[in-house]
Amino acid sequence: MADNSQIALRAVGLHKHFGGLNAVSDVSLDVKAGEIHAVIGPNGAGKSTLINLLSGDLSLNAGEILLGDRDITTFGADKRARAGVGRSYQKTTIFQHFTAQENVRLAAQAHSASPLKMSGGIFSDDVVTSRTRDALERAGLTHRANLTASHLSHGEQRQLEIAMVLATQPRVILLDEPLAGMGQAEARGMVALIASLKLNRAVLVVEHDMDAVFELADRLTVMADGQVIASGLPQMVRNDPAVKLAYLGDGDAA
Repeated sequence: MADNSQIALRAVGLHKHFGGLNAVSDVSLDVKAGEIHAVIGPNGAGKSTLINLLSGDLSLNAGEILLGDRDITTFGADKRARAGVGRSYQKTTIFQHFTAQENVRLAAQAHSASPLKMSGGIFSDDVVTSRTRDALERAGLTHRANLTASHLSHGEQRQLEIAMVLATQPRVILLDEPLAGMGQAEARGMVALIASLKLNRAVLVVEHDMDAVFELADRLTVMADGQVIASGLPQMVRNDPAVKLAYLGDGDAA
């Protein structure tokens, strides 16, 4: 186990079943501050179910989730977000008819001291304004701030999602297939953005692009059939025979 002082998010013995299907079975992992923890596995391995359990979008059948020292097992998605868990989804979830800046400002406002302040008051909130500006800059979208979200490229829309997450000032960021549907150039930019996210926070990413995974991951967990089959440093996991068999192929993975 990792040094407890560095663990931002801990999952212990997570179980989730849908009828007779065990989607996640006795899964435990630690996500450390200052690291990117990647979760990989074949389709149907339980990766997206796991991230939904961690974010609170799905409830557990059994297990425990800690954010730092705080037990958040019974928290719903909204309460976990306010506690410091931010996430993006496989499908883009933005307000298409709002500008990039308006999207990010809404996210910042939702996590401000006065989340229900509307109308002109939202624009006079210096904290919200600062968080909005900083998040857009971190995501590389300052020059696109006033563009309607529907006019952004697919890659820029994914950047916008991350900017919205950053505006909530999360301690932990959960990313579900952030490179999905991207061309090579956009993917390279997203990899650089994801790499920057671990500064002062923890990042868990589910991703199928193996080149990106091994470039980004400080720690790697492999799932198959709802269970963890290997977890540890990427090179160690990469050379695990069970991982080669289940996901990476039988050939040399080095």
